[in-house]
Amino acid sequence: MTNAAPVPTLADLEAEASRQGLLLRLQVRRPAGVAWTLRVGVARRPQPEEVCGGLLLLGELKGWALATADGLRLDTMRVQGEQTAAVAPLICAATFAWALEATPCRRATILAIRDSEKQHRRLVRYFRQLGFTPLRELGAGPADLAPRLLWGGAGLLMRADASKVLRRSARRLGLGGLDGL
Repeated sequence: MTNAAPVPTLADLEAEASRQGLLLRLQVRRPAGVAWTLRVGVARRPQPEEVCGGLLLLGELKGWALATADGLRLDTMRVQGEQTAAVAPLICAATFAWALEATPCRRATILAIRDSEKQHRRLVRYFRQLGFTPLRELGAGPADLAPRLLWGGAGLLMRADASKVLRRSARRLGLGGLDGL
């Protein structure tokens, strides 16, 4: 038995965001053709009673990708504001749909940073729910200095299969079978 449930495309996810009154945008660059840089953002238009110039950013993810199967590296993910239940799954799904459609990346690595113990536990639990598994702890040892500089801190490095995270994120958005797409 295979786990061949259909996965949404980036176009499917943009349409779903629009249905929810959200704007999903990806900014991808490939300087010198060596690696990709990625920024995924989700925003909404302000309500009439809100005084705001432009869109309200609800969440974003930054990362980069090398042209290898294990090359997707996810760095910063931030969600803020009200009415953001769909934002994190939408960002994750869009990130992994892009990776599967536009790069050879099939697995991703992320750092569950250890800023505070409570927040670290929340991150690890959330990433596990998405399908990430622990790789190794980045601590204060000399061997961890270079990776800590690269990742921006100490914490738990985790890795996941891109199609698994895409399917789980899509399910959180109610797109498990893609029936409405």
